[in-house]
Amino acid sequence: MSFLADLLNTVFERRYRGASEPDHQGRSIIELCSDLLSSSGEVSGMVLARHILDSYRAMNIDEKRAFFGYLTDFLGIVPDKVNSALADYTADPSKANYQRFMAVAEPRRQELARRLNQVPGATKQLVEMRKDLLQLTREHPELAVVDLDLRHLFASWFNRGFLVLRPINWESPADILDKIIVYEAVHAIHSWDDLRGRLQPADRRCFGFFHPAMPDEPLIFVEVALTQGIPGSVQGLLADERDNIAAEDADTAVFYSISNCQAGLAGISFGNSLIKQVVADLSRELPNLKTFVTLSPIPGLNRWLTETDKQSDPSDEEQIRKTAAHYLLNAKRANGAPYDPVARFHLGNGALVHAVHARADLSDNGLAQSSGAMVNYLYDLPLISQNHEQFATAQAVVASPEVTALSTAAEQQDT
Repeated sequence: MSFLADLLNTVFERRYRGASEPDHQGRSIIELCSDLLSSSGEVSGMVLARHILDSYRAMNIDEKRAFFGYLTDFLGIVPDKVNSALADYTADPSKANYQRFMAVAEPRRQELARRLNQVPGATKQLVEMRKDLLQLTREHPELAVVDLDLRHLFASWFNRGFLVLRPINWESPADILDKIIVYEAVHAIHSWDDLRGRLQPADRRCFGFFHPAMPDEPLIFVEVALTQGIPGSVQGLLADERDNIAAEDADTAVFYSISNCQAGLAGISFGNSLIKQVVADLSRELPNLKTFVTLSPIPGLNRWLTETDKQSDPSDEEQIRKTAAHYLLNAKRANGAPYDPVARFHLGNGALVHAVHARADLSDNGLAQSSGAMVNYLYDLPLISQNHEQFATAQAVVASPEVTALSTAAEQQDT
């Protein structure tokens, strides 16, 4: 895939370099954007798009905020035009009236983004642009309308049909491996030897989604351990001195780390498709695999305990398990969804809460966020659709009898 993308990029770059470039020196990015939106020529449009992207890249944060302000104030919809076109279509739902309504109902900044995306490498730059925008909206919420437009476009551009699942192993290109170290968001990779321990052994796998327009940038990746039985500790799973097993001897696939790589794609969901695809691929490769589980952090546990003035003794392992079970099954956000973000993700995918473990992650981060507790979410293949439907319609949290009993014991202690 990388070779094909490089070949296509070379063709486009030659076309771009062969075009006669007008002198854009001294012209503002706003003037360039106006020219791009009015341009009808493909080659001239590519030249303009490259100048705009180059100008944006050179901006400081205040200049970027002003640019997004321009997109907000001047390239949005015009309500009067929308209302007029809708009234005409309501009175006469013809093709022409519908086409006019569609044209005025779409903000011009969406078309600007499409035209910017003509040039090689632009998709990655637009993703980086949205990363800047997301940071700016924290203090300038009025810019959020621009984010809605970019998110709408990215949801189409990064549709599952365009994504390519690629195995990542010790033979993968060094730049990809380096990015895996940088992007790992759950269990830090401290060295190349540490990375090799996660990729090279026969009982380890790693898979990532890639997009043809960003062939050397993983969008999301999952690390998998092939084991005998369900593990309850990440220390044992990642220990240097652990005993490796042959992949054919494993009966369980453990998803122990899922990392989103592109901050500019926040809110664009890949994880659901990634896990389902990896389960399908591993099932074909290794028919002896019967169990598919996670070994997941519980990142909101201690924060929830603090917010609700609840207490839990970190030295009492059974109490930690009871508290974690109660939290996972009962702690809710205002909209009724589970409080824990990892729980929302896996339960939304159709998994169930299978087991909770104390002293499972003794890293500084693991102790800080959950006093070391972790959880297995089980992907019971015949029940995934049913579990997903229950969660989607009623926010129902499906759990094993063991976890339910632990939660009940915690509730009885509080009464």
